[in-house]
Amino acid sequence: MIFEKLAKLLADKLDVDVDTITPETTAADLGMDSLDVAELLMDIEDEFGVTVEPSPDLKTIDDFVKAIEAKQ
Repeated sequence: MIFEKLAKLLADKLDVDVDTITPETTAADLGMDSLDVAELLMDIEDEFGVTVEPSPDLKTIDDFVKAIEAKQ
């Protein structure tokens, strides 16, 4: 559920096909830079109601999902 919502959020934001986003997809794979990641973290707060702190450990979409799950 979280993965699907996050993948849709990313697909809409980055104008990519949601089917191309997998748990192993990285922010770099999607062409995201540090500013894009910061904006994503704000979008996560709006969408999921949790604050995820920036971290070098947030590499894959699955890392973001786990961070969200840990806060819920």
